[in-house]
Amino acid sequence: MKIKNYILLIIFLGTPSIIFSQINETNNYALTGNLKSDSKLVLENNLTVQVPNIVLDNSNKKKPMLAGLFSLIFPGAGEFYSESYLKAGIFAALEAIVVTTAIVYNKKGDDQTTSFENFANQNWDVKRYAQWTINNINNINPSVDPNNFNVFKNDGSVDFSELNKLEGALGSGYSHILPPFGDQQYYELIGKYPQYSHGWNDANQSDTDFHIISPNFLFYSGERGKANDYYNISDKAIIGIYINHLLSAIDAIWSTNNYNENLVVKMKVENLQFAGKNELVPTIDLKIHF
Repeated sequence: MKIKNYILLIIFLGTPSIIFSQINETNNYALTGNLKSDSKLVLENNLTVQVPNIVLDNSNKKKPMLAGLFSLIFPGAGEFYSESYLKAGIFAALEAIVVTTAIVYNKKGDDQTTSFENFANQNWDVKRYAQWTINNINNINPSVDPNNFNVFKNDGSVDFSELNKLEGALGSGYSHILPPFGDQQYYELIGKYPQYSHGWNDANQSDTDFHIISPNFLFYSGERGKANDYYNISDKAIIGIYINHLLSAIDAIWSTNNYNENLVVKMKVENLQFAGKNELVPTIDLKIHF
């Protein structure tokens, strides 16, 4: 029991003397302080007893909105403030789990991205892709004249602008144009669409159908898919962080309201009849909510 409750009991025990002291001062009757005899005297002389108005101190009352703000900033803090320690630990643990998950899987995604990009740089070549495309224009789209496109520069490197024009003119399955080297879309397209399959170093350059894909193409696609899976888990964990903050804030408000309503104490003096006699009896009403 808290110190406040001990104080209330002291007030409770002292109430009769307070009451009858007031009677003495008002009516000049010689009261003894004995509850039974003084009650009888009061009733016989039609005395009106002024029952003191007891106001209980409620300084320990918590603020629900403050608790909600605490948990919105850090889950579990509002529950700790409202002395709901078990729930505080649960929300704090959930926060640690989702934050750790987001960080770990984002790091895994970054590492996997570096890995598959390195694999692409070592095994896929834009010059090989461009040369195979030029060599097989008649099989892809016979209406396109390769002489209209200067795909290779004098130094042997690929002119991406000219290559993109050729890709756009071919159509017939060449549904995309290759982004600049190093671009995120560059690494996505070369392992996603069959038109880029013959840029891989294990592709058979004598193939006439670009739909024939190589083992490296398939492996690279799987490795890129792993990176996306890691990033998806990280993204979901980040959403979980926001949800945990919101739920904890709502629960902190609810827990604080419960804390404030947990203990209700009321004190009063009742006029009760015992064997045909009226007596003034101090009473205490103690309610504990679970």
